[in-house]
Amino acid sequence: MNEKVVLGIRVLLGLGMLIFGLNKFLMFIPIPPPATPEAGALMGAFAASGYILPIVGIVELVAGIAFLANKFVPLMAVILFPIMLNAFLFHAVLDPGGVAGAAVFTLLNILLMFGYKSSYDELLKP
Repeated sequence: MNEKVVLGIRVLLGLGMLIFGLNKFLMFIPIPPPATPEAGALMGAFAASGYILPIVGIVELVAGIAFLANKFVPLMAVILFPIMLNAFLFHAVLDPGGVAGAAVFTLLNILLMFGYKSSYDELLKP
């Protein structure tokens, strides 16, 4: 993949994760009400746990900083992927109004991992 394309993906994903990670703690972007009762119940359970949403925020924040600083990018892309995939699935199944944004961030994460595919060679050896 072209280095400039990877740079663009890394910066876009980094900015997005920095903004959404900070928002978990500072709440400067209003969170719309859940589209379905099931979505509300799941988000309520996440909030009631007291640890899931802060951990997601920390991972998003650290990943955003790492991507923007170009440090530990392959590692942070792998750590971030389950969060992005679950955000996409949450919106696809329970809150379709947000599926486009979640799909874009998930795709950017996949493309970023693809851009650093040589970093995963040792992990993927049979």
